Amino acid sequence: QVQLVESGGGLVHPGGSLRLSCAASGFTFGSFAMSWVRQAPGKRLEWVSGIQDQGTGTGYTDSVRGRFTISRNNAEKTLYLQMNSLKPEDTAVYYCTRGGRGFRWDEFHERGQGTQVTVSP
Repeated sequence: QVQLVESGGGLVHPGGSLRLSCAASGFTFGSFAMSWVRQAPGKRLEWVSGIQDQGTGTGYTDSVRGRFTISRNNAEKTLYLQMNSLKPEDTAVYYCTRGGRGFRWDEFHERGQGTQVTVSP
């Protein structure tokens, strides 16, 4: 079955950086778009970034564009999120999700267990 395992979260000061990883298994990783979503305490799940199956197209929510970079290594079946210039409002549990085939990062299927990111002075 589909498994998504996130890692790389932690506590960081404002302005710091983290790199999240998501190890995927149980499906043909290189055939599907992928996304990162996050959920802050007391808030709804929010889409953060998406990437097409071959990594040629990406998208970001406005609040992270220019600070976060999504990428993937299809040979290693791993999704990444490089987060720079972190702000306290980036504090959330971050999840990777499997999208639809090709460019369909607007579809949200299986989700991992999440990794906590805390940005605090």
